[in-house]
Amino acid sequence: MALRFEVLAACGAARRGRLTTPHGTVDTPAFLPVGTAGAVKGVPPQELAASGASILLANLYHLALRPGIDVIERLGGLHRFVGWPGPLLTDSGGFQVWSLGHLRRVDEDGVTFRSHLDGSPLRFTPEGVADWQARLGVDVAMALDECLPWPVTREAAEASWRRTLGWARRSREAWRGPGGLFGIAQGSAFRDLRERAAADLGRLDFDGYAIGGVSVGEPAAERLAAVEWTAPALPASRPRYLMGVGYPADILHAVRHGVDLFDCVLPARNARHGLLFTRHGVLRIKNAAFREDPRPVDAACACPCCSRLSRAFLHHLARAGELTASVLATLHNLRFYLDFMAALRQAIELGTLTELTAMFAIRSTGEDPPDDPHPGSDPESSDPREKRSP
Repeated sequence: MALRFEVLAACGAARRGRLTTPHGTVDTPAFLPVGTAGAVKGVPPQELAASGASILLANLYHLALRPGIDVIERLGGLHRFVGWPGPLLTDSGGFQVWSLGHLRRVDEDGVTFRSHLDGSPLRFTPEGVADWQARLGVDVAMALDECLPWPVTREAAEASWRRTLGWARRSREAWRGPGGLFGIAQGSAFRDLRERAAADLGRLDFDGYAIGGVSVGEPAAERLAAVEWTAPALPASRPRYLMGVGYPADILHAVRHGVDLFDCVLPARNARHGLLFTRHGVLRIKNAAFREDPRPVDAACACPCCSRLSRAFLHHLARAGELTASVLATLHNLRFYLDFMAALRQAIELGTLTELTAMFAIRSTGEDPPDDPHPGSDPESSDPREKRSP
């Protein structure tokens, strides 16, 4: 197998592991910064690495539209094209089945999109998606799946899973890439479908497994339940990936149920709206209370923003609309998330996950912070609720 996963320590169901890929190792639990078009907005690759990122996510749908798979392949593959030497994961485009529902048509063979850029058709099939990701040279590729909206009937969810399972089989047979291929378990909010999906995928012997169809507008209780049902039913010997779930409390909950990998646009997107994560809660830097605040955003953080600048200066930049405010805030939020994952790994080794919850002052309910902006649908990110990568 192109990927190797080993569990180094455990604390209950939580796992401290290591994923070895063709382009390096990833210590898990790990967070994947989302570079939709190959880059996190405002953050160059060297800054991502300096923040502690070990793996980056890019989106196949957007890369296929521009600059195109052929262009990237001719330029030496995705790693060289985006300037990221470490592991890369690409989504399959299945999430756009939900987020761009008005621009696609699903049939038993695949999905036809109308480009959100110019309306031109773009055909996704399990074999085509596997081939594109192999040509990009990614370390982790995702099988094409159908991500359902919320709410959905049981009949529709069951029919969708039969279709996604068929696509998973075809993807597995077609995969010829240098890295590994993950299957994606769906099932919406139906426990038996979730557990059946995990069992069905397990028999296909993927290199890893993902939990999809979460954070598509469902209540927090349904979001948490989907993880609790699905994660323990996935093969324990392979990495488990929760797609698009994003708040620290949600990540901690999933880690406690055996999930290893996470991605979300939330740190970068919220940073652009002036929301910063700290060990004492969410800070809204545009608030007038920070106009003359000389303290760093988070005194325990070593990011470029916190190590040199005050809340007052970041407040000034944000209120003035300076691009630098978004860059600094993004660097801070990413560093917070990556530090949080490092703390999770250490806590699993030491058996102190409960104490970690208190240290980061995060709610264990998985609920969203109040007054989250939810700025509306953006085809460049594909998730109007800021939680899922494109």
